[in-house]
Amino acid sequence: MQRFQAEPVVGPTATFGEGPLWDDREGVLWWTDIPASTVHRFDPLSGKDETIEVEQNIGTIVLRASGGLAVAARDGFAAMGKDGSLDMLAPLNADDDTMRMNDGKVDPSGRFYASTMAFNGEDPRGELVRLDADLSVHVQADGIVIGNGLDWSADGRTLYYTDTMEFGIDAFDVDPATGDLSKRRRLFDIAEEHGWPDGFCIDNEGALWVAMWKGSAVRRYSPEGELLAIVDLPATNVTCASFGGSSYDTLYITTAAAHFSGAEEEPLAGAIFSIKPGVSGPPPNQFAG
Repeated sequence: MQRFQAEPVVGPTATFGEGPLWDDREGVLWWTDIPASTVHRFDPLSGKDETIEVEQNIGTIVLRASGGLAVAARDGFAAMGKDGSLDMLAPLNADDDTMRMNDGKVDPSGRFYASTMAFNGEDPRGELVRLDADLSVHVQADGIVIGNGLDWSADGRTLYYTDTMEFGIDAFDVDPATGDLSKRRRLFDIAEEHGWPDGFCIDNEGALWVAMWKGSAVRRYSPEGELLAIVDLPATNVTCASFGGSSYDTLYITTAAAHFSGAEEEPLAGAIFSIKPGVSGPPPNQFAG
């Protein structure tokens, strides 16, 4: 098993960093600080991290094939302007201020999937929803507490997914023609002592890089659950991992300073980290809508 140590590249500035997304059109990393209602644009060449104020909490950011960004915002799916303005594409939670959107990604056919969750992180009222190019919304799973990591197998026929509070990685079969999900099943469990599975990504060898909330690490697993590598971080709450850089061989990792009473003992909690682990990942898919 390999072991790595990640190095900080931004901050610490995040209360609750999430959703790292490499944008090869601009050569920058986008990420979001959820409770601060900000989106960040990090340029690794200059080292500059630009903060953009947004009117709502942003759970995740994706690229649009037509240009610009789409986001899973507090009240639903939206297009985001460069000034942080939101143009709502598909409202979801506008009449329920106890719910928000969380982690998400785009599938190989350009459909945008994301989870909803209760602000308290306890009620199983969340759903995994899909936004198609025609801006129609389709519920794919319900009864979710904290829907987090999701990504697709190389052939696009399997979606890997985690509800953090269920301590494991699940899989769905995917109908490539419609994007409909079926046959949800448990692939492997993750012991709570190793942390709580949060956001993750898949590399070009088919392995999952899982951020471990309360686990101070990103752990690389095979789809069968074999532990292949660990990236150690000097922050307890690790939230998401995503490949970026010109060759997609840099793993960017977000962390949170929130929900941690010993923050004074972790001066780098809330920083963005990176590591070159010797493998690369695929470029992010772009939303077709």
